[in-house]
Amino acid sequence: MTEREFWIGFNKIPGVGPVRFRQLLDVFGTLGNAWHASREDLRQAGLDKRAIQSVLENRRLIDPRAELARLDKLGIAVLTWEDDLYPPLLSELRAIDQAPPVLYLRGTLDESDLWALTVVGTRSISAYGRQVAHRLAAELAANGLCIVSGLARGVDAEVHAAALEVGGRTLAVLGCGLDTIYPPEHRQLAASIIQNGALISPFPLGTRPEGKNFAPRNRVMSGLARGVLVVEAGDKSGALVTAGYALEQGREVFAVPGNITAHGSNGTNHLIQDGAHPVLSAQDILEVLDLERVAHYVEAAASLPSMSADEEQVMRNISNDPAHIDDLTRLCELPVAQVSSALTMLELKGVVRQVAPMTYVRK
Repeated sequence: MTEREFWIGFNKIPGVGPVRFRQLLDVFGTLGNAWHASREDLRQAGLDKRAIQSVLENRRLIDPRAELARLDKLGIAVLTWEDDLYPPLLSELRAIDQAPPVLYLRGTLDESDLWALTVVGTRSISAYGRQVAHRLAAELAANGLCIVSGLARGVDAEVHAAALEVGGRTLAVLGCGLDTIYPPEHRQLAASIIQNGALISPFPLGTRPEGKNFAPRNRVMSGLARGVLVVEAGDKSGALVTAGYALEQGREVFAVPGNITAHGSNGTNHLIQDGAHPVLSAQDILEVLDLERVAHYVEAAASLPSMSADEEQVMRNISNDPAHIDDLTRLCELPVAQVSSALTMLELKGVVRQVAPMTYVRK
């Protein structure tokens, strides 16, 4: 079997998440070696009894080769930490165990998706929330931002549709396997998203849309973007969970103020009280993220041969041999934030590429 098939196999085993994946890779070198490891080898690798039992029991039941064949038949791609196309903003979160080892994808990812904003809110959307969500998402998408949301009823569906209406890109992160569209009435919307973005899930085929899946789904949604906008949310809305993950991940948090007597605005108003950026227009978001006319930036980055001083310094220290960002930071004698920014621009200019999480070569 191929190494990709072993990634797919382990991702179907309950209790094996980012921490376990990293342990297995660190100790065994490949997941193929880990798949065939004995109970004692797994114990020495640091897995506890419950995780060991789960691995031993489930690998007898899982056929990774057959699983990959099912995915291929459905037109679903598999992205792992080791793939060039694995979203770089998510890849940066491996250090805090918030990057899923495997992502399933229907559609396409694009370099412009680096400039993404996650937009979330209540399922019980009001007329005010619908109007604001649609207007903001359309204006942001028209300015080149990719709109990320969760395909749910209410705000999610509204912002996906608004992005599509203006010819923008949008990504939908599902809390189930990609062999299921939930809610089912959004099948046509999902089909349109596949043509102009992608459906994404960290969950293997057959995973049902259960409540326990939505917190991990929300973590992926915030991780894919440079910020999270909450349009309308009550005190216990899942959108507030997404905003919390955004803060953990170092993302900006935005919120639309609402009527102080409306229950559906309690969550957003409290976010603003706690320090979220209040949003009255799309311009408020573009200015905070320094992304005004993002589409123009991306187009310019792809065509301009000139480089900033930081980019030139990075290029002097990068070769055809893969180099991790930590090594480049040391060689360039620059802060990691400056090296990361330079690498992003160099990727957009087409002169470097990412060959593994946070690892780059000349293109």
